[in-house]
Amino acid sequence: MEKKPFLFNKIATVYGLFFNGQVKNYRNIFDTIKKEFDFSQYQSVIDIGSGTGALCKVLQEWGLEVTGLDPAEAMLKIARKKTISKDPDRSDIDFVWGDVLKGLPFCDKSFDLAISSYVAHGLSPKSRKLLYEEMKRVTRHTVVFYEYNQQRSLLTDIVEFMEGGDYFNFILTIKSELKREFGNLKVINTGPRSALYICQID
Repeated sequence: MEKKPFLFNKIATVYGLFFNGQVKNYRNIFDTIKKEFDFSQYQSVIDIGSGTGALCKVLQEWGLEVTGLDPAEAMLKIARKKTISKDPDRSDIDFVWGDVLKGLPFCDKSFDLAISSYVAHGLSPKSRKLLYEEMKRVTRHTVVFYEYNQQRSLLTDIVEFMEGGDYFNFILTIKSELKREFGNLKVINTGPRSALYICQID
């Protein structure tokens, strides 16, 4: 979001090549953590920074009404093509252009659940606060972040250093930051270097 949308428009085709692998990964994660956190308990969800729509597709498979939001039109174009529903009883995912840092185009409490995947670590602390506030505003029940955990790797360090985000500060402060912003936090590790950070709305 804080990174230039034109960059993501330029690399959207490359991201699209990883769509099937991302879908498989999300399916495995959702199945593995079902006893700890069951996405099917919700009816509606917004995925902020939805990219090519892999997470949206899996959320839809779990029975949710899904809205995906991204500031890169090229990402949304790929997402719309790759997530067309073949089930006549299932509506297509609603993909919307927008930038959460400029305010989400939705009313308060529009969704049961708000989620973002690998968005927060690329934002400055000030911008992350805007992300948190908007996610809280449009959500009735739960906010989820799928992000890095505290286990670093050399490759990730190099990539994140080159991208110029706030990754190095983020992985040190994310737990205390979310507890401060939401008043609660549940962390579920989903892989060697990833986790779900789950916050309930009061």
